Amino acid sequence: MSHPLPRVIAHLDMDAFYASVELLRYPMIRGLAAVVGGGRRHTPVMQEDGTLKFARLEDYVGRGVVTTSTYEARAFGVFSGMGMMKAAALAPHAILLPMDFDSYRLYSRKFKAAVAELAPVIEDRGIDEIYIDLTDVPGIRDTIGHDPLGGVRAFAHELKNNVKRATGLTCSVGVTPNKLLSKIASELDKPNGLTVLTMEDIPTRIWPLPVRRINGIGPKAGARLDSLDIHTIGELAARDMAWLTQHFTVNTAQWLHDVSHGIDDRPVVTSSEPVSMSRETTFDRDLHAKRDRAELGDVFTQLCTQVAADLSRKGYVGRTIGIKLRFDDFKTVTRDQSITIPTCDPAEIRQVAGQCLKRVDLTRRLRLLGVRVGSLSRPGAAPAARGAKKSGGQASTAAPRRAEDERPDEPTLF
Repeated sequence: MSHPLPRVIAHLDMDAFYASVELLRYPMIRGLAAVVGGGRRHTPVMQEDGTLKFARLEDYVGRGVVTTSTYEARAFGVFSGMGMMKAAALAPHAILLPMDFDSYRLYSRKFKAAVAELAPVIEDRGIDEIYIDLTDVPGIRDTIGHDPLGGVRAFAHELKNNVKRATGLTCSVGVTPNKLLSKIASELDKPNGLTVLTMEDIPTRIWPLPVRRINGIGPKAGARLDSLDIHTIGELAARDMAWLTQHFTVNTAQWLHDVSHGIDDRPVVTSSEPVSMSRETTFDRDLHAKRDRAELGDVFTQLCTQVAADLSRKGYVGRTIGIKLRFDDFKTVTRDQSITIPTCDPAEIRQVAGQCLKRVDLTRRLRLLGVRVGSLSRPGAAPAARGAKKSGGQASTAAPRRAEDERPDEPTLF
C-alpha cells in the first residue's frame, strides 16, 4: 500500500514572531494585547518602584504601521500592515513596543538552526518561515499504531519541540504533499499548531476557505474573483477550464485550476540568490523636497548607507540603482538607472540615486522614500552585458535615460 503523501513537504511558520520575541523580553505582558511597530521613544521605562512603564497605542501620533501584534491584539482586529492610528482606534489600551530587528534576526537564525539539526533540506522564505522537504527523512513513512501518517506527525512534533527548546518560541507546522497546501495548512491551527493533510482532505479542509488563502491570489485577483461570484477555493475548483479561460488568460486560468485542486509540483529550493536589496522609510509627517530639504537629505543618505551596508555584509554588488517615492496623494513613483561597474559603495549609490531623483516631479509632499540596488552579483564576477536578457528570457525593464532627463547642471535635490 502506497503512503498517503508521495512527497512530504512541511511549512513552518513562527507564531506572531516579532511579538513573541518581545514577550520573551517582557514576560509580564504575556496574555495582553500588544503591538510591535513603535520607535525608540516607545521603549519601556523603568520606574522608581522597579516596574516598567509601557507605552500605549492610544498615545501614538504618527504615520507608522503595525509590524505585528499579539493574538490578544488580533482579537480586536489589529493586524500587521494596519496603520497605527487605525489600530489605536480599535485597541487604544494595547501596549506599544519598539522594533528590534537585531533580536528578530538572532532568533530567526536560532530557529532555522534548530530545524536544520533534524531536517537539512530547507528553503528559507524569510525571517519567520521556511519550507522543509521531509520526503527522505528516516522513519517519516512509518505507520504508528493504525495511523499511516504517524511517522509524519511524530517527526513534525520533534521539529516543533526542537524549535521551542532552542528559542523558547512556538511555531505552527503544516505538512502536505506540496508547498502550496503546506503554506495554507500551517495557518489552519495557529498558534502552536500542527496540521497534516493529504489530497483526500482538500474537499473538507481546503475548499471551504476563502480564495485569498491561496498564496499568489492578492487583493486585485481576489476582487476579480469576487466580482465573478467566486468566494471560496471550492467555488473556484468547481469552475472548469472553459469557464476560466473566458475570464482569464490561458496561463492564469491553468494556474487557478491547478491551485484550487491542490496541484503544485514546485521543489523545495535550498539556495537562491537575491534579486535586489532595498531600504525605505515612511515619515511621521509629509515632507517637502524644498522646505524639508535638510531632513530629507539626511534620510536619503542614511538609506543609501544602509543598503550599501546590507550589500557588503551579504557579499553583493549591484548595477541598477533606483528610488521609490510615495506622495501625499498615495501615488507611488519609481525610477532607476544602471551603471557600468557594479558597486556597494554608499557614496556612489547616493550619487546615482540622486540622479534618479532629478527625473521626478517633486512638487507634492512625500510620505515615503526608498532606495533599491538590483542586478546583483558577487564581487569579481563578470557583469552581464548591458541590455542582455535576464534569466527566463525577460528583457531588462530599466527605462532608457533620455537626454532631457539627465540635467547634469542641476544639483542633487536633497
